[in-house]
Amino acid sequence: MVESTAQAIVNAVGGPENIDSLTHCATRLRFQLVNSELVDGAALDSTEGVMGAVPQAGNRYQVIIGGAVAGVFQDINNLPSMKSRADKTAEEIKAEARAKGPRGKNVWMDSFFEYLADSFRPILGVLLGASLIIAFAAVMDAFGVQDFRAEVKPAGWQFLDTMWRSVFYFLPIMVAYNAAKKLNVDPWLGAAIMGSLMTPEFIGLTSRDDIVCTTNVALGTESCQVDVFGVPLLLSDYGGNVFVPLMMAALLALVYHNIKKVVPESLQLVFLPFLSMVIMIPITGFILGPLGVWLGGLLGTGLAWLNTTVPLIFAILIPMIYPFLVPLGLHWPLNALMLMNIDTLGYDFIQGPMGAWNFACFGATAGVLVLSMRERDTQMRQTSTGALVAGLFGGISEPSLYGIHLRFARIYPRMLVGCFVGGLTIGLGSMFLGTAGVTASAFAFTSLLTIPLFSPMFLYVIAIALAFFTAMALVVITDYRTPEQKAEALARIAKQDAEGGPHVDILAEEEAQDGFLTPAEQEGVTDAEARPFLEEAQMASAVKVLPKTDSAALAPGATVVLDSPLEGTVVPLADVPDPGFASGAVGAGVAIDPTSGILVAPGSARVLMTFPTGHAVGLKMDSGVELLIHIGIDTVNLKGAGFKVLVTKGDLVSKGDPLVEFDIAAIKAAGYSAITPVLVTNRKRFAAVEAVAEGVVATGDALLSVTAKEAR
Repeated sequence: MVESTAQAIVNAVGGPENIDSLTHCATRLRFQLVNSELVDGAALDSTEGVMGAVPQAGNRYQVIIGGAVAGVFQDINNLPSMKSRADKTAEEIKAEARAKGPRGKNVWMDSFFEYLADSFRPILGVLLGASLIIAFAAVMDAFGVQDFRAEVKPAGWQFLDTMWRSVFYFLPIMVAYNAAKKLNVDPWLGAAIMGSLMTPEFIGLTSRDDIVCTTNVALGTESCQVDVFGVPLLLSDYGGNVFVPLMMAALLALVYHNIKKVVPESLQLVFLPFLSMVIMIPITGFILGPLGVWLGGLLGTGLAWLNTTVPLIFAILIPMIYPFLVPLGLHWPLNALMLMNIDTLGYDFIQGPMGAWNFACFGATAGVLVLSMRERDTQMRQTSTGALVAGLFGGISEPSLYGIHLRFARIYPRMLVGCFVGGLTIGLGSMFLGTAGVTASAFAFTSLLTIPLFSPMFLYVIAIALAFFTAMALVVITDYRTPEQKAEALARIAKQDAEGGPHVDILAEEEAQDGFLTPAEQEGVTDAEARPFLEEAQMASAVKVLPKTDSAALAPGATVVLDSPLEGTVVPLADVPDPGFASGAVGAGVAIDPTSGILVAPGSARVLMTFPTGHAVGLKMDSGVELLIHIGIDTVNLKGAGFKVLVTKGDLVSKGDPLVEFDIAAIKAAGYSAITPVLVTNRKRFAAVEAVAEGVVATGDALLSVTAKEAR
């Protein structure tokens, strides 16, 4: 029976008993685990539907799914093995996890950023939906159908505005709800307190005759105040403001939980919300509201000054810092400023440069997609395709970041070049045109669909195109992986092919051309038998692609005798303590339990394959026989300790030339067997491969005979 994606994920993270809590955001499953060391990262990466996995501090683990995350989350919770957790809420499970102790060295910082992120994540969907409605209105404006910014519009277009303005105007209430819920406070209480500052009665205070108003010259905004019972109350339109609900919910949690301690449980239904509202609404209206507006205005004024005074620096700075802010959740304050700018100025000057970062990010993902298609890497092709679609059409960067970019360190420098080029284009273009950068007429996720919101549009399009194609070209030309990572990918592709994948990858093709036995040729060998060798190849830090040689093949019916490359005791292949070798899945031959730590060439040959770990060598003999000599069992795990490779791929060697020096004592001390299989990997090309030695052999003694097939 085929294992479901949900069950495969649960198994890979250590089973239900290893899961303390499970939540999800727009693209990721978020696990709080008992022990993150039990996670099988390789199994997660190879699970269908999984775009990547990201370990975090304090036994937290993120699994990147993409747009289908909600469905996978539900499927996991519906698993029979997870039913025992059904009686507990997510918050109860999290509380149990927190009670076990700190999750990391920076627990307070982690909690702060988690608070920020979890206050926004549940509403990402409606934010994205609203931004697409805005994009549609902007497209209509671009084609002259209806002025997007007109104060008076036909009833139909005015109604259309309500469809997106409902999200952005009442955003403070939504954030207050999520933030309160995050802090184990009745979320409706948080929403009600924030909503009190958005009622017609509160807004109506601005129309009184006794108000006093002042103007912020830098932002072009006006603030007014009125006396309430002799106390000055600053009047602001809190629509779209997110600083205030974040501060309010944090203080509300303190008030709420302390009241809960002193009010009898029988009276809490009435008096807990009553006392919380009586205390928090005045505090929010008189103190936190003005403080949030002031902090937002201060940050906005500073950024506006930077954008106006040194627009070139501002245009480059924003896209260059965003790649580091987003993974940490530090971009939320800037997003809040964008919303405030839209509300107060009618436009925003941050989103334009931010678009350069987003499209550089998507360009790097496109580069990965090109390479994965070239190499026929199904896993990375699926990951990059999903991430690219989410980015280009949804403006969501997390699938690219967590699914690809943070996994491969070489991507960031290349992506940053794209960010710089895009930001530089905006900066220089703004200086040439005499504009205050590229501005957005509404808050939107920067995607292809929201381009009409930006002005000047042509400058924005040029900038994001340069950012996209610069990052893409650099990734395609220089690759996004280290040589070791690329080699691991090739080994993984070979494994996929062995398990029945529809593609034939580059490595398999070259091996077939060179005569090495491809997985497809391993008739009668089960997946379980072949897996140990394939997994070892995947773990190796590099598998060098085999070059073609011009070695002469044996004449039909001829026999060649191969000498022993080691001194030691001959061991039948069936007795090798590894099913991959013992089954003959890798090749035909024998093994040697060595007594001397020097591996030599058994005859004239070309070196076809080496591992940096030193544990194996591939040779193509002048006779056309291809040998794999694997020193020890599972010795790849030693990561090169005790091994010294003396040759490189492509070297021509003669009989007796040293290939690898190794420490037998060190191998055994580490708990591994030193038994060394000597295998003919292109056995299908020959009529017979037979052992001609038993017992003790010396280096250079006859070991194997290989007979060519008769001519047809």
